[in-house]
Amino acid sequence: MAFIPHTPADVEAMLAAIGVASIEELFDEIPATLRVKSLAGVPDELNEMEIGRLMTERARTDGHPSCFIGAGAYEHHIPAAVWAITTRGEFYSAYTPYQAEASQGTLQVIYEYQTMIASLTGLQVSNASVYDGASAVAEASLMAVRANRKSKSQRILVPTTVHPHYRKVAVATAGNQGLRFEEVPYSPDEGVTPLAALSKYENEDVTALVIQQPNFFGRLEDVDALTDWAHARGVLVIAVVNPTSLALLKPPGQWGAKGADIAVGEGQPLGVPLSSGGPYFGFMTTRLEYVRQMPGRIVGRTVDLNGREGFSLTLQAREQHIRRAKATSNICTNQGLLVTAATIYMSLMGPQGLERTAAASHARTRELVTGIARLKGVRPAFQGPCFHETVMLFDRPVAPVLKALASRGILGGLDLAEHYPELGPALLVCATETKTPADIEAYTTALGEVMQSVRAA
Repeated sequence: MAFIPHTPADVEAMLAAIGVASIEELFDEIPATLRVKSLAGVPDELNEMEIGRLMTERARTDGHPSCFIGAGAYEHHIPAAVWAITTRGEFYSAYTPYQAEASQGTLQVIYEYQTMIASLTGLQVSNASVYDGASAVAEASLMAVRANRKSKSQRILVPTTVHPHYRKVAVATAGNQGLRFEEVPYSPDEGVTPLAALSKYENEDVTALVIQQPNFFGRLEDVDALTDWAHARGVLVIAVVNPTSLALLKPPGQWGAKGADIAVGEGQPLGVPLSSGGPYFGFMTTRLEYVRQMPGRIVGRTVDLNGREGFSLTLQAREQHIRRAKATSNICTNQGLLVTAATIYMSLMGPQGLERTAAASHARTRELVTGIARLKGVRPAFQGPCFHETVMLFDRPVAPVLKALASRGILGGLDLAEHYPELGPALLVCATETKTPADIEAYTTALGEVMQSVRAA
């Protein structure tokens, strides 16, 4: 059956009201050559039972591989209560809370989320989220241009250790709005951004510096030195952080003498399943002095005339609320459902639970690296501290190795050939608290056997 609410009589009445003979006339400006004549590729309709069976069968084809891929999306344990609560009708089908008097529950959840994210990043104010981590970097760059009024250049320095997808999205989103994204090289020996790489910008007008911690290689940047360098030259600092790592690492609000100015990141590790790539959500926090330049919306807590606590949307610098030319963003949105899951996840885990998760993830990655580094033809790319992913160098192409591992039910990591060809055959591997010693042993054994069958370069 077609899920169309209008009866033929309804359609006829609407067409008569606007003076059009048929629905086809509403689309007469579309050239005939561009219009589809039929939907031959669309299969026949299925009933509820049949569609349920089809989706179950397709889900089975994914299997249950052991995943050692990170690169911005991480497999963490999600307590069952998180999505049992998130999918309740009050949250699952709730619309944007424009009417505060009818949306107190949703508004309170967002307020609690903002409080937790601000606390996690060490900054004063959080918005109610944006699309994802990549778009958050783009939005933060645009925000930095508005906030740093002393700078006229609109130049954003982006180290190549920042996630390559984030860099591409930033250029795609803000590149045509006058922003110039300039890449800063990393140290090939250490896999971090050396302070010396910024020396060429000493006396130049720069708007902002992006610092990812941990960076895309999993390595820990010298955030204090980089932040202080930027602030000493009137450059704002945009921190890109993994929220799980903040249970162990210094929060952006404490970087250097003054702390980062804007902090963003991907919120997926906080209770959101991998879900074949989305939907996820991006978080954003900043100093109170820059709050009016922040895109999205902010929920505040207040009291009514009777002294009772209440919540409302207090800052809404989006195109729905003000003139488009005055909006801080025309494309951002609040990922309400994912934010709800993250809020419940953080509430259930608490500071100690997050810290245990982060510590266990770090420990599992060390075990993984120790195991596979013993294999002939495999060695770490960089020495020094990392969080829960790292780069391993191979003596042969990585793609065939990953294909062979996949045939054994193991997703072995991310081939870096496309993004960092200068490294040679390189693999980014990740382990989280979901991996047991047996999982790591199975990976190491399988990789050792594959290395014997895949020809060296």
